Amino acid sequence: MSSEDNLQNVADVLPPSPPVFAFARLLEPQYLFIVFSALGIIWLGAHGSLRRPPSAAPAKPKNGEKKREEEKFTEGLVASDVIRFPLMLAAVLIGLYYLINWLQDPAILNKGLRLYMSIMSLAGLSALAGDVLDNLTSLVFPTAWADSKGQVHHIDPDRCCQYVIDKETGNQTVIKEKTTPLAGFFSSLVLSPFSRWFIWELRNLSTEEWTVRLVVYNKLLVKIELRLNDVLRFAIAGGVSVAYHLLGWDALSNLLSMALCYFSFMMISPTSFTIGSMVLASLFVYDVVMVFYTPFMIAVAKSIDAPIKLVFTSAKGASMLGLGDIVVPGMLMALALRFDLFQHYQRQTTLEPVELATETTTETNTTTTTTTTTQHRRVKATYVDTRGQWGNRFWTTPLGRLSPVRDATDAIAATAFPKPYFYASVAGYAVGMFVTLTVMLVFNHGQPALLYLVPGVTGSLWLTGLVRGEIKDMWGYTEDGSLDTEDVVVEVDREGRVVKESAGKRRDEVGEEGDKEEEGGKGESGDEKKGGDEKKGEADKGDKLEAEIEGIRNNLGPGKHELFLLSVTAPRAVMTVT
Repeated sequence: MSSEDNLQNVADVLPPSPPVFAFARLLEPQYLFIVFSALGIIWLGAHGSLRRPPSAAPAKPKNGEKKREEEKFTEGLVASDVIRFPLMLAAVLIGLYYLINWLQDPAILNKGLRLYMSIMSLAGLSALAGDVLDNLTSLVFPTAWADSKGQVHHIDPDRCCQYVIDKETGNQTVIKEKTTPLAGFFSSLVLSPFSRWFIWELRNLSTEEWTVRLVVYNKLLVKIELRLNDVLRFAIAGGVSVAYHLLGWDALSNLLSMALCYFSFMMISPTSFTIGSMVLASLFVYDVVMVFYTPFMIAVAKSIDAPIKLVFTSAKGASMLGLGDIVVPGMLMALALRFDLFQHYQRQTTLEPVELATETTTETNTTTTTTTTTQHRRVKATYVDTRGQWGNRFWTTPLGRLSPVRDATDAIAATAFPKPYFYASVAGYAVGMFVTLTVMLVFNHGQPALLYLVPGVTGSLWLTGLVRGEIKDMWGYTEDGSLDTEDVVVEVDREGRVVKESAGKRRDEVGEEGDKEEEGGKGESGDEKKGGDEKKGEADKGDKLEAEIEGIRNNLGPGKHELFLLSVTAPRAVMTVT
């Protein structure tokens, strides 16, 4: 984060206006665009930042699927950031101010910043474009949809059919009339065999991965797995970045700015409500000082023309909002949404009785007494990935309803969970934005937006926790990994309430131990296990492409080697559609 990220709202100098007219001016397009754009990118970024919460168990891969590596935040804030961030931002902002004065022509600096931001925004643009494409794909090709009676239809790409599940027996019944992967009204379309084959093939190409491998001298050097949407998102990101660098349009600058905000939500976590609130409080002080007591903030905001702010103009004037006024409170709002998801899975945690045996040996003799006690082990609900579920939510929510039907369990778990803390923070942010704009119009002076946004967001969150009696839960929630434990044994009272719990192992520690056991071969030395694997060959690993490489190598004859092999494996092809 750089100091430019905390630029404030600035309006053209206008004659003083009575307060009664300030409220009417809030309806002008440039101000409405500012508010809804900020709320929209925070909403998208918060949902895009959803990860498996520590209260949920990792999803087990289905038959034929490989285990997907979980995403983790690149940067987690710590307590020292409370002091480090304001000092760092102040140093950069003051440096930019004097650099602009020394150059006497901000156009030179703007050209360099445009080039730099065009390159740096590629990651954010590709992330935003990729998630948009994934949501559009899920809308066109969902995995389930509900009819007007509330019955859920499941789409099976393996058999190229749609089926329903009987609630009493659990048996699947294939619907012969629906032969396409389309949902709702479109599922009943009567198409030719070629058209049906083409739609199923298009679905596979859009939703499944391609594999690119490079083998040199019998060694696998490169292995890339990507989908069609991955190729498209990089193409879109590159096109937008080049267009902005050449044209410099405000619309493209705003798009790059939103992409940077979105990417920040994906990469950065406040770690806890306590650290996040403290960081916001320190930047609150920094913002007030830089706007009201120094010329640095507003001068730099007016001079720099780069994707570090949202700019909206109309016939009546212009309005600007710095990215820091979106990212800083937005990070805490995204944490609130992940806390809502944490609580959602925490409510689904069950207690499974287990018997624990304790052996005691007396000092006078060698007799051993075994005592068996019944305790309870926490069993976490399995996590449902949010990716690819927004289309399912849309198609399993009949008209007139706000949530999916009850049988659409995946869509409910992934998207329709209660969000009281996130909604409260959105309301607090909206109030803070309108207060910022009102004060700016009344006094006709740029305002430090964090002066109003920080109390609005943090106040709404902690007030919600106070009203719900969950301040202790908010205080204890953290994303540093300490809550992600396994095999936690607890003691419960007669009413089923937890009175004591043992410290379970962190899931990442369990994973490291499992990896060491696998490397050790459960008693075998590493060399012995490696030698055994070499004798079995690549085909025994279950990788079809590796088996193909091994087969080609064997067909070359003794002493010969595969010097170069470049292969591209496409998703499964649809052979026939009945």
